[in-house]
Amino acid sequence: MKCLVTGSNGFLGTFVTKELEKKYKKDIEIFYPRSYEYDLIDRNMVDDMYAEYKPNVVIHLAAEVGGIGANMENPGRFFYANASMGINMVEGARLNNVDKFIFVSTVCGYPKYANAPFLEDEMWDGYPEETNAPYGIAKKGVMVMLDGYYRQYGLKSATLVPTNLYGPNDHFDPKISHVIPALIKKFVDAKDNREKVVNIWGDGTATREFLYVEDAARGIVAAVDKVNVPTPINLGSGHEISINDLAIKIKNNVGFKGDIQYETNKPNGQPRRFLDTQRAKDLLEWKAKVSFDDGIRNTVEWFMKNRI
Repeated sequence: MKCLVTGSNGFLGTFVTKELEKKYKKDIEIFYPRSYEYDLIDRNMVDDMYAEYKPNVVIHLAAEVGGIGANMENPGRFFYANASMGINMVEGARLNNVDKFIFVSTVCGYPKYANAPFLEDEMWDGYPEETNAPYGIAKKGVMVMLDGYYRQYGLKSATLVPTNLYGPNDHFDPKISHVIPALIKKFVDAKDNREKVVNIWGDGTATREFLYVEDAARGIVAAVDKVNVPTPINLGSGHEISINDLAIKIKNNVGFKGDIQYETNKPNGQPRRFLDTQRAKDLLEWKAKVSFDDGIRNTVEWFMKNRI
């Protein structure tokens, strides 16, 4: 197998490549294109990349992402960048006769008021939550493209829809981080600076489901052998938690002794986010293994050891 992994140097990508190496050992050659070498938004560079590596399997992870704040500041950029990368990568796969295209979409594509747990067949039943709709719709557009390319050109593919990921080596920069790394950094900084209060966006009532990054990587790699049709497949942990309870859990793991104060003038984001994962069990023979308590502890410990 000659496998090209976009975003291989990113948070999720590093775990996906490790899982590929673990599963296929000497039976795989993995290509690690870097963004400074190949800008995936540029169609000509994507063509050059395919010509250079000649992969027969592609795992497309590369994305421009961020939390609520980043999505609110960059709606146009997030739509253009993610749609362009996906379109260029899928068309390149068709032109270069790639055997399998693995696409990682996003939970942000689900309707704002979807019934929880979210079912894949209900993804088109409403408009996404407004703050991350451009990003989510860009990813959904690539899903439609893969469906069309399978039906017209026979391009085999798989589409994974992971819930919010977290774990060691996550992005802790407040400008782009998601909720768990953002909260970990907030509480660690507050503890270090002996602050009495940590401020958190929203009112704490929104709920989220989080998936440990190693579990996500296992599900993505499982699709390489087990799935040929781009039917969306949710990847989730089966554990739903409110932002308030999450903040308390992280606060306790960090050892911060102060108070939590909510900025209720700031957005909550999607009211609930919780996935049905029966399809993943059926098609991938996959389920999450890492408990949320263990995952949070591992992530906090990693950040404490590796922060600058």
